[in-house]
Amino acid sequence: MELAGKRVLVVGMARSGVAASELLSKMGAIVKVSDNRPMDQLKKEIRTLEGLGVALETGAHCLDSFLAASLIVVSPGVPLRIPELQEAQRAGIEIISELELAFRFLKGKIIAITGTNGKTTTTALVGEIMKTTILPVLVGGNIGTPLSSLVGSSTPETFSVVEVSSFQLEAAPSFRPDVAVILNVTPDHIDRHGDFRGYVETKLNILRNQLASDMAVLNLEDPILSGLNQSVRAKTFWFSNRREVEDGTGFDGEQLVFKKRGNREVIVPGRSVLLRGSHNLENVAAAVTASRLAGVSATGINGAISRFKGVEHRLEWVAEIEGVSFYNDSKATNVDATIKALLAFDSGLVLILGGRDKGGDYTVLRPLVRQRVKTILLLGEASGKIQSQLEGIVPMHRVKSMQEAVNIGFKLADRGETVLLAPACASFDMFLDYEDRGQAFKGAVNSLRVVNAMGVNEI
Repeated sequence: MELAGKRVLVVGMARSGVAASELLSKMGAIVKVSDNRPMDQLKKEIRTLEGLGVALETGAHCLDSFLAASLIVVSPGVPLRIPELQEAQRAGIEIISELELAFRFLKGKIIAITGTNGKTTTTALVGEIMKTTILPVLVGGNIGTPLSSLVGSSTPETFSVVEVSSFQLEAAPSFRPDVAVILNVTPDHIDRHGDFRGYVETKLNILRNQLASDMAVLNLEDPILSGLNQSVRAKTFWFSNRREVEDGTGFDGEQLVFKKRGNREVIVPGRSVLLRGSHNLENVAAAVTASRLAGVSATGINGAISRFKGVEHRLEWVAEIEGVSFYNDSKATNVDATIKALLAFDSGLVLILGGRDKGGDYTVLRPLVRQRVKTILLLGEASGKIQSQLEGIVPMHRVKSMQEAVNIGFKLADRGETVLLAPACASFDMFLDYEDRGQAFKGAVNSLRVVNAMGVNEI
């Protein structure tokens, strides 16, 4: 892809947009960045971009900027349906995602991981497993480091382990991973993709360009994925947390077992998996399959799994105060993720729900709430909708801040019980992102711990 002297517009000035601008500038493109947020919200990003000598457009998108470009690179947070992008598309201007841009220059092999839930945990684990080899390994994508930032470090021998979101897959016409992993597909981002079918089709883009020489790793227990075998060109391998599988990784009730062409290998006992919840056994099985297909030995995989304690903001233990445990699952940004979080505990939960609604159906939480939750604390814009859909099961209280949620949760929980943040919603109503929300929760817990240690009765 020749970029020297080419006019390129980058839409969105978040991490991916900045990384794309850096890559484009190095390739000799004439870069302009457009973001509809005001300049005072973009001070850090602007400092970085000004150092590159790119043109900046803030406060609103200008249609002329879009129509003057010969290529447009879209950040994940920018919907393709905004009017300026639609006009550019009608004008025949090529529009690609930051993922697609990076892919066109990235060297080496790619293990790409997507799914509604578990992407970050699985990507991080595959990265740790791959690092047990002598191969050069890069980890990035939706997990925090944009793929464009990895291009300069990649070599023909590199393995890039990449977390991929549906937003990134929307405009990735040639993206082709050597190993593609889909963990699960359940309703999410309906506000972005229009309906569940649109969301599913976008997720499946990760498989579209694969060839028979590539490999697809799919969840045998997912009703959508288990029916894809005939439509996938790549060699298909499966994973399951319930049973052994013919090709891939399964669980025989005691240990994870990898099979390929009739060969059976015991990889790791289930008790060695440190991550909480049966869904994490599924994530580990997926990671085993991808890593084994990439050539990592069973011994290397076993050691990495036995050491891996998970990622921040995903069922993360924060503290125990007077016998009450606090867990941070801020990354549970949809209903299905909250279901998985609830399944990791038996009972006695004070559950913090709420945030910005993504079109989810909260009524499906009712059976688990009835079984495992004693009280719900509602925070954020979706509080009213959640309350109306879960009314009458357990007591619910609305709170105005994360500190209030933590304080009240502590008062309502008995010794041996748990305060769990698993919001089932996006974070953008009150926080910058799920990480900011998780840090707010942990900060509130730490404040509570300090106050409690001082013996103050009123919190």
